[in-house]
Amino acid sequence: MSTGAIAFSDYLPAPDALAGRVILVTGATGGIGRAVSRALVRHGAEVVLHGRSAKALEALYGELKPLGPEPTLVELDFERAQGPAYQALIDALEERYGRLDGLLHNAGLLGSLSPIEHYDIALWQRVMHVNVNAPFILTRCLLPLLKQSEDASLLFTTSNVGHKGRAFWGAYSASKFATEGLAQVLADELENTSVRVNVVNPGRVRTKMRAQAYPAEDPQSVAAPETLANAYVYLLGPASRALRGERIDLQP
Repeated sequence: MSTGAIAFSDYLPAPDALAGRVILVTGATGGIGRAVSRALVRHGAEVVLHGRSAKALEALYGELKPLGPEPTLVELDFERAQGPAYQALIDALEERYGRLDGLLHNAGLLGSLSPIEHYDIALWQRVMHVNVNAPFILTRCLLPLLKQSEDASLLFTTSNVGHKGRAFWGAYSASKFATEGLAQVLADELENTSVRVNVVNPGRVRTKMRAQAYPAEDPQSVAAPETLANAYVYLLGPASRALRGERIDLQP
């Protein structure tokens, strides 16, 4: 998997750029997930919105329904979900759509910023489970539906600290290194299939997780999630069909 930087500033997707595509977004109720989901619906995608709060999902549904195709809601807590919950998701998607054209692994857990020597072991396990194990399980379960698509995009989310370790970033950094490793394995395994695998690093974005990591930072000094939405439309849509096995930085 190579590292690439692609200029998205000039990419303006057509209103129907994603028409007919079925795309699942994890962590859809806030930050990047919310902005991307909104853009996907506005460009014609049938979006499967994942979140762990029914109330937040219903609010997002109400916001997005008037903008395009009706979304589907998936309430699933990755920390606690067991086999039957994943099977129910597979069955529901297979019955309603019969395939999946895109999967954005956007949900994540920061954990704490502390030295490894003092890192809470239980928290480490939680972060690794949500950020690594859950995306593996979800991908493993949904690959048959992705393979039913003629052009499927499987997109993982990484970070600057997933490419070069940094003191105190502990489990989050380790989880993003693991994410990139998982994506590399999948990209190689799926090279000659209809499923393309890429990793995206959104960079400095105005989200709750960013505020948690950098509490003294002026939020207006970093990019709003909406400014990256077209890049995700590109990466999850047919325009990026030739892009495989890349680690993509959305910001310098």
